[in-house]
Amino acid sequence: MFSALSAKSLFQEILADDRSFRLFCSVAAGGEAQGGWENGRIAALAPAEERALAPKIARHGADEDKHGRIFDALMSKRGLAPVPVPPETDYTMLLERAGIGLAHDRLRRDEPLTVRDIIVYLAHSRVTEQRAADQMSLLSRWFGDDPEIGRAVRMIAQDEDNHLAYTHEELLRLTAAGHGRFVRRTLRACALAEIRVHRDVSLAVMAHMGRILRWSRARSRLLAAGIHALYAYERLGGRRRMVTLRRPDRPDPLGDPAGPAARTPGPGFA
Repeated sequence: MFSALSAKSLFQEILADDRSFRLFCSVAAGGEAQGGWENGRIAALAPAEERALAPKIARHGADEDKHGRIFDALMSKRGLAPVPVPPETDYTMLLERAGIGLAHDRLRRDEPLTVRDIIVYLAHSRVTEQRAADQMSLLSRWFGDDPEIGRAVRMIAQDEDNHLAYTHEELLRLTAAGHGRFVRRTLRACALAEIRVHRDVSLAVMAHMGRILRWSRARSRLLAAGIHALYAYERLGGRRRMVTLRRPDRPDPLGDPAGPAARTPGPGFA
């Protein structure tokens, strides 16, 4: 795997070039927008037993929509337009195809979800928000003071931490309510599928970046080796960080509807 220094240099190179920056932001914006839609539908279809959870799910979706607008605004500030997201880099679509989370055809039907559906949603969110929180924590540490993207990175990182804390809290509540075995089984299945999808998407994104930035064959092979090494580490046990549950430091992290989701950036946000 790569050192933190080499990974930071890689991101600096991607962010410095308009074409690679546009692809990076387009992929990120597309995933956030999809997450916003999914959360909105889940909030609308929450079962009667979980109606108290619906505002938090809606808040989660509003945050994801906001993040998509932030990435669009970052492109707009450079005078760039989004590009179509290559299917092999579409993280959310590939997770759905792997059977992780709630299928889109299920969410399009106006039928209430079950409590088990809510657990599937929360387990999927627990695993994917761990990935997002880890990545945004790194970007915040590396680029939090950057005049172009620093504010955006810090805001998104804070939101992802709140989303992750919320999934811990709700899954612990459902475990205490007698669903512990199903929670654990679902978390494990989600984590195993997510690390495969993350590997495949990372390889695809790096291949596209390599063509844009004209990386040498040797460098591309080295990057691919690092991605495979991370997958091996997670397959052997590193994924445990995705399936353990603990009480968040701050209770009810998504309980304030007037919090960060309400602070919607305008088109000039950066």
